[in-house]
Amino acid sequence: MSVLVCFHAHPDDEVFNTGGVMRLAADAGHRVVLVTATDGALGEYPEGILAPGQSLADRRRLELEESARVLGADRVVMLGYADSGMAGTEDNSNPVAFANVDRDTASRRLADILTEERTDVLTIYDANGGYGHPDHIRVHDVGVRAAEIAGIENVYESTVNRDHFRELVKANPAWEENDSSVPDIEQMGLPADQITTAVNVVAAMPAKRAAMHAHATQIGDFGPFRDMPDEQLAAAFGTEWFRRVGAPAGTKETALPL
Repeated sequence: MSVLVCFHAHPDDEVFNTGGVMRLAADAGHRVVLVTATDGALGEYPEGILAPGQSLADRRRLELEESARVLGADRVVMLGYADSGMAGTEDNSNPVAFANVDRDTASRRLADILTEERTDVLTIYDANGGYGHPDHIRVHDVGVRAAEIAGIENVYESTVNRDHFRELVKANPAWEENDSSVPDIEQMGLPADQITTAVNVVAAMPAKRAAMHAHATQIGDFGPFRDMPDEQLAAAFGTEWFRRVGAPAGTKETALPL
């Protein structure tokens, strides 16, 4: 049995880019640990969805636990840092937000988990956090340092295949070039020639869809995808992309080393 630790910024981030590898690893008998840096308290959510007296952070913790169950995680750890908000917002200056906390302190907290779990593979984000979110960038920085402290050799940067996503946008008539809901493709992920690892997770798509539904407060993120036809969902999220830290040039893999 191997141990896979997936380190993410907010509750719900685990679904898009590592939900498939988590489920497949669990199905193969490996131990899966999900670590989330922040409470996600600055996320947007539909009016009226919270129970009386319920905070968004509390609700997102419950949603994360359900998503983790669906994706096969054996353990969920929330480090509990404050959400830093989207880039350019006032919340970025909050001194206790994850983007601003002492890197070594946060890295040692994660390293302790990695050591305790005898981690074989760690997933983090690419250096731009996938799309520039301050918390995602911090996950990269903290994750790299934690791996150094804990001596983890197999570190994989979860990312988006920019070239693949560009073709999806072109092929989807509902995604207009001037539609503000479509992110700036040139700021997303990495080009295909910088990606080392492409994992086919089509077999895990039912679990990924169920995990999307688990994050009911985040319908703004998952809404367009939750009820997408199977073929389209598989085209968008049926492959999970990574860059292996330190991999020789030209490396091409189809699985994580579990």
